[in-house]
Amino acid sequence: MWTYDKKLQYPVEVRDTNPMLAKYLTEQYGGADGELAAALRYMNQRYTVPDKVIGLLTDISTEEFNHLEMIASMIYKLTKDATPDQLVAAGLGAHFVSHGHSLFYNNAAGVPFTATYIQAKGDPIADLYEDIAAEEKARATYQWLIDISDDPYINDSLKFLRERENVHSMRFREAVEMLKEDQVQKKIF
Repeated sequence: MWTYDKKLQYPVEVRDTNPMLAKYLTEQYGGADGELAAALRYMNQRYTVPDKVIGLLTDISTEEFNHLEMIASMIYKLTKDATPDQLVAAGLGAHFVSHGHSLFYNNAAGVPFTATYIQAKGDPIADLYEDIAAEEKARATYQWLIDISDDPYINDSLKFLRERENVHSMRFREAVEMLKEDQVQKKIF
């Protein structure tokens, strides 16, 4: 089904340990508007959409898994050399006690990932509007992460991810218009 190249979609360079920035990045790892929620949402919705847009949902879902891998790389690299004291100071003490340096799907506030983040109504147009909103919320979160980060290397990767959210939003908007056109066409049997 997929071919896996052992490289990230876009390079992730980290030069300094920064557990506070890593904590903020977990919002896009296991948060409601993060990459895991998006990937699972689109993969799930593809079963109830018209054939015309199945490929779109599959492609974007796959790319969201790539983005999840990029975020995981950032978080891991920002925390792998952090001392327990640095993790505690960044608000990651409870995480460290439960998971060590391992990643765990939760948001920046430490709330664990939940399936309630994955929206699917079964109506293709409603689902695609949900997807547009999800992409716009992710884009906004990436911008806010860029705004609070002073790391030019992380910001470079975050800017790439932010722009991909824009592309996904546009693609979903195109799909909505295509499905709306199909609804108004006269059907002759």
